[in-house]
Amino acid sequence: MPQTLPNAPAHIPEARLRLRLDVPVPLRLWHLTSLDAPTVAVTWSLAFAWAAQVHLPLWAPALLALAAWSVYIGDRLLDARSARRADGFSALRDRHRFHHRHRRLLLPVAVAAALAAAWIVFTRMPIAARERNSILVIAALAYFTGVHSADRLPSLGIFRLLKKELLVGLLFTAACVLPAIRRVPQQDFNAAIPLWVDAAFFALLAWLNCHAIEGWESSTDVPRIQVQASLLALGGLALTCALEAAHPRPAALLACGAASSLLLALLDRFRNRLTPLALRAAADLVLLTPLLLLA
Repeated sequence: MPQTLPNAPAHIPEARLRLRLDVPVPLRLWHLTSLDAPTVAVTWSLAFAWAAQVHLPLWAPALLALAAWSVYIGDRLLDARSARRADGFSALRDRHRFHHRHRRLLLPVAVAAALAAAWIVFTRMPIAARERNSILVIAALAYFTGVHSADRLPSLGIFRLLKKELLVGLLFTAACVLPAIRRVPQQDFNAAIPLWVDAAFFALLAWLNCHAIEGWESSTDVPRIQVQASLLALGGLALTCALEAAHPRPAALLACGAASSLLLALLDRFRNRLTPLALRAAADLVLLTPLLLLA
């Protein structure tokens, strides 16, 4: 619904503020409860499998969803706790306040999701896959520890030198594409290469998503997301044309990624007409374009 924002920037006319659209309740809860990240992860994981024409067992997307949900809940709870200790709680976003307000419910949910994910790993995942995935788990734990402990652990200060959005994009992409990549026959290079192209594009898209959100939320000097997103979309469409004849499924997935990038550009173009919560939720919603293929 239309909404006038409190504490709005002075350079935005009041008439335009009244035109800002708020997010519908279901989409608001989808974002505030951290269900957006698991939804995007499962969607792209299934889409990678569709593009590679391989079958994922049910436990694979379930594991990805549970792991992503527990990590994102934990991340937002830790952010809220750190902000309270530093007297910066007022500067937090709606999602952090929501997690802090409902921490007595969300913390047990995150623990239960993590335990369920661990149960799947030790009862359903083959030993060989478990060993390969351990590298990704170690990298994710190192990132998580570095982000939330860099002030207390100077040796992990390297995470300050690396762009958080880039690390998130790479780790998120690896978790989504590896279940499909591992099931492509090793001798079938023609199937693996287009899938890696899709993965590289999605890594850029995930980075751009994080980069856009960081820019929208952190300062008034928003980077030129619209230009970057448009260029990425053009690159995706060019790759789609190049792959379409020989690899129609990976090409179709690239087209979905290009559409997501264009939608990000539109969000940046009209960001002043959306509330911050609506803009943040829509940034993840536009990544669900592969559902058109899965349907």
